Amino acid sequence: MQKPSPVPALLASAPFTIDEAKAAGLEHVQLRNRNSIESVSQGIYRPANWDFDLAEAARSLSAASPGAWISHVTAARIHGLFLPPWLADSNELHLSKPRKLPSARRRGIIGHTVIVDESEIEFNQRMWISTRSRTWLDLARRLPLKDLVCVGDQIIRTPRQEFEGRETPFSSIQALRKMLDRHKNLQGVVRAREALELMRVGADSAPESMLRLAMLDAGLAEPELQIRLRADDPFSPSADLGFRVRRLAIQYDGEHHLEEEQFFSDRRRDKAFAAAGWTVLVFDKNDLADGFAKAILKIKKVLRNSWIDPAVESGFAPGP
Repeated sequence: MQKPSPVPALLASAPFTIDEAKAAGLEHVQLRNRNSIESVSQGIYRPANWDFDLAEAARSLSAASPGAWISHVTAARIHGLFLPPWLADSNELHLSKPRKLPSARRRGIIGHTVIVDESEIEFNQRMWISTRSRTWLDLARRLPLKDLVCVGDQIIRTPRQEFEGRETPFSSIQALRKMLDRHKNLQGVVRAREALELMRVGADSAPESMLRLAMLDAGLAEPELQIRLRADDPFSPSADLGFRVRRLAIQYDGEHHLEEEQFFSDRRRDKAFAAAGWTVLVFDKNDLADGFAKAILKIKKVLRNSWIDPAVESGFAPGP
């Protein structure tokens, strides 16, 4: 068995284009004659022992496709956007081109020819890729309405500077509406408009969005999001959603809430609400798994039995 000849260090860890190979000292004929290098598609190669990585594959595809950009599910995964379980681990490679260019025809690539505004494409993570907002719109043809709302909520949520290193959302309801107005005839735009009407700033995770939507489906009033126990105190404990007038705080605790430090922080948060006379309901992945059916029953029961403070309802009592 012939031993693979070594790949230059610059090309040994990820796919590369023919131009990158030339810059590393390999000519086209050398690429064809090395058993340590495999051809992926026109102008793209990879080390024979390379383990697939979506972001690196997308980068090389972008580099080999002038005028095109990474889009759809691929862009969503690279941006870290929420995707439902049946797409969350997808290794599909989507490439979009403007209509003035020939459609993408590469082995293993899902090509799209679309109308796009230049503001909807960015150079990020060493590749040309659709922005999060445009990716959300592109997903509208494929995702069910509720999943599309979850993606939208993620894009418009207010970030926490101390955890994310940014202060401004990726987009806003107003900016997304303007984008939809630019693409009135795009397939999926009707569903995107429906999703936009259901999106709200304040959902910190997809399960929180799903719980809110389940409450609306059950005929409950729309809950407030990120409710502070003390409304005017930025350091006050807060609930993911709930009803101030009913003194009902609802929390969704995901996997990271099981970590010891977070667990004790959550308990202090819940005790603070309870001490102020609030009812606290905490839900988790098991409730998500059944579509929050049992959670809705618990919420309805509390709302039926809760007392409304007339001062709070009228707006004269800002505190808990």
